[in-house]
Amino acid sequence: MVEEQLPNNAQTPTQQMHVHINGTHCASCEVLLERRLKRVPGVEAVKVDFVTGQTDISYSRKPTLDELHAAIAKDGYTIGTAPQPRPPKTTRDFVEIGGAIIVVAGIYLLMKQFDLLPQGLGISDTMGYGIVFMMGLVASVSSCLAVTGGLLLAVMQAHNARHPGLSAAQKFKPHLHFNIGRIVGYTVLGGALGAIGAAIAPSPRTTALLAIMAGAVMIILGFQQLNLFPWLRRFQPKTPKFLAHAIHDAADRHTAVGPSLLGAATFFLPCGFTQALQLYVLSKGDVVGGALIMLAFSLGTLPGLLSLGALSSALKGATQRYFIRFAAVLVIVLGIVGMVNGFAAADLGFGGKTPTAVEPGAPIVNGKQVVTMKVVGYDYYPSQFTVVAGVPVEWHIDGTRAASCAQVVTVPSLGITEYLPKQGEKVVTFTPTTTGTIGFSCPMGMTTRGAAFTVVPNTEGLGAAPTSQPATPQACDPAVMICNVQKLGMTITREEGFSPNKFIVKKGIPIELEIDTRVPLSGCMSTMVIRDLGIAHKLVYGKSTLRFTPDRAGTFPFTCSMGSWLGEFVVEE
Repeated sequence: MVEEQLPNNAQTPTQQMHVHINGTHCASCEVLLERRLKRVPGVEAVKVDFVTGQTDISYSRKPTLDELHAAIAKDGYTIGTAPQPRPPKTTRDFVEIGGAIIVVAGIYLLMKQFDLLPQGLGISDTMGYGIVFMMGLVASVSSCLAVTGGLLLAVMQAHNARHPGLSAAQKFKPHLHFNIGRIVGYTVLGGALGAIGAAIAPSPRTTALLAIMAGAVMIILGFQQLNLFPWLRRFQPKTPKFLAHAIHDAADRHTAVGPSLLGAATFFLPCGFTQALQLYVLSKGDVVGGALIMLAFSLGTLPGLLSLGALSSALKGATQRYFIRFAAVLVIVLGIVGMVNGFAAADLGFGGKTPTAVEPGAPIVNGKQVVTMKVVGYDYYPSQFTVVAGVPVEWHIDGTRAASCAQVVTVPSLGITEYLPKQGEKVVTFTPTTTGTIGFSCPMGMTTRGAAFTVVPNTEGLGAAPTSQPATPQACDPAVMICNVQKLGMTITREEGFSPNKFIVKKGIPIELEIDTRVPLSGCMSTMVIRDLGIAHKLVYGKSTLRFTPDRAGTFPFTCSMGSWLGEFVVEE
């Protein structure tokens, strides 16, 4: 109910009126509406609650409802003295949502069929940059468009008003500066957020819980867009409103670098996509990875922002509704996948299937216990083996159909971490010395739960090989250095990172790289991968040794498990 205190339009000290705004759906709405309504003559201050639509207006001259409505109508909002009842969902609404689900499922199956599925879905440590870019595309034409697009249009309008008679190219100049500043700012601030995460050095479980929170933000955002459960709006994280208004206020300042700085400042504006990725980058604790994640996201928003005018015209009516349905379902799916990955990494019992089968006692071939396993997606077939103590195990792994983190297998108790090639088998050998259970998984624990070798006593003397005279060692040839080992050293610190990170070595000569890790590593940084050589080495706190022999010349970069460049080996003939 509107509080009638003095005759309408009378000049008065500051008074208050209360109205209801219909159509609010996110935190960005609050900022947008408050700024729109403050432009109405006589309005001194505005406070909007997007959850309830309740709006408190302080005024020196009481505005009419028509004036207030005119200020916000072009943005799709309506105003009244009481909240409008929420229209019930119709059959058409559910048919459209069902259609969006079918479209998303169809795209997934099609991409999977043709092996085009990006590595790592959802907010997780295996998330690929393609997924992040896609999030940016969706964000730029949905929830983030209102506040960021509004800011961009304000910058352009102010520039054009100050400089009449500009050509089309000249009018576009602040638009370009805004987006360049946004890309550069997101990259730098993403790296800074990664540095904060590295300084905090969250435990693997904390990292997983942050991934769960990021996935939850995505799910809430998706349901908000579908408007199925309005009460979920209460759980949306908010950027401090004073900061959002300060950024918008800066749009009115006439500085040469203003558009670029404003573009960078949108990093702090309320957008569910941005907030989910910020949580993820913080959990990674990776400066380079954090910068690249936010770079991919900002590049994803670029097409939408560059074509702001065209999109605002194209996405109207039914077209806009269909797109929002599709985007919302996609966001929910990504959020669910991210939460499942987080639960798996936190060892909370939500990741991977139960053990598929127990392989009977392994056959002995040439004095070795031979076992075979296939990796399909995130699952092991079979996932459990029985072997005897004291006999070497030859473990053949077919990882040609492995997904994301399942492309790496790790056996923590044995210090084994191996990268599974896309072609052929990976053969891993080890000798179990004591009875018990030897568990294995991918580095994030997302694969089949309970996967393990059960080591039993060798009561029947299996695998005993006939004794023979040891081979006579061959003499070393110093000219070709066959008998030498290339000993290298590398230190990992918070201050210098991987140092040194470039090594020049010789082909065909064994390498022993001693790695002194002086800072706790988590996420993708905990595994050092030389993809071209099929090597994945688990980095532990303290010292570890990476041993391999380069079989060909060339430059071989080493990265984290997500592909972020860390350094390189230059192998010479």
